[in-house]
Amino acid sequence: MGQRRDGAQAASRWTPALVALVFLVALNLRPAVTSVGPVLPRMADELALSEPLQGLLGALPLLAFAVGSPLVHRLTRRTGVDVALLLALLLLAAGLALRSFTGLPGLWIGTVIAGLAIAVGNVLVPVVVRRDYRSRVAVATGFFTMFMTVAAATASGTAVPLADVWGWRGALGFWAIPALAVAAIWIVRMRIAPSPPSPLPKPGAMTVSVWRQPTAWFVTALMGLQSTSFYILVTWLPTIEAAAGVRDDAAGVHLSVYQLVGTVSGLTIPLLMRRTGSLVTAAVTASAPMLVAALGLLLAPGLPVLWVIFAGLSSGASLVVALTLIGVRGRTHAETTQLSGMAQAVGYLLAACGPVAAGWLAQASGGWQAPLVMLAMIAAVQVVAAVLAGGDRPVSAAA
Repeated sequence: MGQRRDGAQAASRWTPALVALVFLVALNLRPAVTSVGPVLPRMADELALSEPLQGLLGALPLLAFAVGSPLVHRLTRRTGVDVALLLALLLLAAGLALRSFTGLPGLWIGTVIAGLAIAVGNVLVPVVVRRDYRSRVAVATGFFTMFMTVAAATASGTAVPLADVWGWRGALGFWAIPALAVAAIWIVRMRIAPSPPSPLPKPGAMTVSVWRQPTAWFVTALMGLQSTSFYILVTWLPTIEAAAGVRDDAAGVHLSVYQLVGTVSGLTIPLLMRRTGSLVTAAVTASAPMLVAALGLLLAPGLPVLWVIFAGLSSGASLVVALTLIGVRGRTHAETTQLSGMAQAVGYLLAACGPVAAGWLAQASGGWQAPLVMLAMIAAVQVVAAVLAGGDRPVSAAA
């Protein structure tokens, strides 16, 4: 009895730090994707990848997100949330190693495996944030997004320097190391402070599928549209800027700036939510700068840094708003997990079309004006989705 009490007291002392380890998991949810864009020209030259194939490579993780996300709630019923996250980290490390060091087939297979692993984290980290920070969902989501965005920006900014030393394969494979390190730390969390099992619906309880709820679809649209803009720019921004005369190394820095600005806006948008009490105001404020950025890149390409800053302001804030809506719209743990799976499945399926469509439009038109027009249209529709998703109805209210 005394041993158990001592263990419980130790766990209690460490609980705040252990709970915060979810932010370390967030560090691994974007580098596998954002490290590719800056070295994509080198990969294309070595592997003879056409522009549509390069776009497909950028879209493949998103397709994996779309396929894997709806299945995550079934995985968690078998393993629990924490074990599922541990498996995802280990699978991510394996996928990154396979993608980097096993030739052309491994490039595609490893990309899919890494994408499926990230899909688990994408769905479950917002669920863990809601579980462990129930009274501070928006603020905790801002910090989660900050960790994710800083890691994404670091991966973009260091990709070319690492590729200069280790080649593009080493630059991409490097990100398996943090995944393994966080997996080891996550095991410690599970042993010292195991989380309670997720509550399951009572037998015979009436449930309404989130797939039949209008509010869930509005949230999903916002998630998908902001993701589409983000991944178009992450995949193609260095190439777009290179076509406008920007040096490769400067374009890589701009991609990092884009994501670092998103970190700041992601941390500040919860303050707007709290001050105004309006998710509609926050959602529209977060969405509008992307429209300005797209029009700026199209009409005034000589000011790339300015438009990158506008795009970053929108991307970081929009992601926090979308994830916060996922966290607050569901009334139960199970409903939140299902909504997260739905929003990220459909949202990332929509986002996956973005890089491919942009690459196809660039090749068909011989330039980047048509893809930028498409980006502006996506941003305009996102503003409309922000108004609809920011309404005050919970997901199940339409039942």
